[in-house]
Amino acid sequence: MVVSSSALPAPLPAPERPGARAAGPIAERHRDAERTRAEILDVATSEFADRGYAGARVDEIAAKTSTTKRMIYYYFGGKEQLYVAVLERAYSRIRGLEQRLDVEHLDPVEAIRAVCALTFDHHEAHPDFIRLVSIENIHRAEHIARSERLSTLNTPALDVLGTILARGRAAGTFRDDVDALDVHQLISGFCIYRTANRYTWRALFGRDMLDPGRRDQQRRMLGDLVVAYLTAG
Repeated sequence: MVVSSSALPAPLPAPERPGARAAGPIAERHRDAERTRAEILDVATSEFADRGYAGARVDEIAAKTSTTKRMIYYYFGGKEQLYVAVLERAYSRIRGLEQRLDVEHLDPVEAIRAVCALTFDHHEAHPDFIRLVSIENIHRAEHIARSERLSTLNTPALDVLGTILARGRAAGTFRDDVDALDVHQLISGFCIYRTANRYTWRALFGRDMLDPGRRDQQRRMLGDLVVAYLTAG
C-alpha cells in the first residue's frame, strides 16, 4: 500500500541543547555591553582631551552617552580608571598599527619611510591622542605608570624598528650607533610637534602646520630627515 506524504507523522524536533535558548540573549547582552563600553570610551576620550584629567567630569561624560554615571563606575570603577582605560586604548591603537605594518618585503630605507608615514598619518588623524599625551606629561605620567597593560605595549613595536635597523646595518646602509628608541623619538617628536603646537605656531608664524597644502611635503620631509640621519657617517 502506498502511503501519501500527508499521512506521515511530522518529524520530531531536534533535541534542544542545554543552554541553547539562553545563548542568544547572553550573546546579545555581551554585545550591548561592548557597545556601551566603547561609547563611553569615545566620549571620555574627547572630554579628557578637551578638558584635561582634572577638568573632565564623569557626570558630563554620562550625559553625553546613552548610559548613566552609575554604569560608568560599574564598567570602569571610577574616574581615574576610566582615564587609564582611555590612555590604554589610545596607545594600543597606534602600537597595533606599528606591529601590523608589513615591511618585510621592503628594503630597509623604504621600510623606515613606511614607519614614518604610518606615524605621521596616525598622529595627524588623531589629535585627541596628542592632547592626551600632553596632558599625561603634565601629570608626570603618573597614570600611565600604574597601567600594567601600557608597560607591555611598547616592546613589540620597538622590535619592528629594531628589525628594520638590523637589516639596514647588515646591508651596510645604516649607521651602527643608533637604537630603535632613538629612531622612535625622532619620528614621534616630529609628528607630535605638528599637532601639539599647531595653534601657537600659527599665532607666532602665521603658518598652520596641518595645512593640507603642505601635508605631502611635510610627510616627505619626515622620511628624508630620518633616512638622512640613519645613513649619515
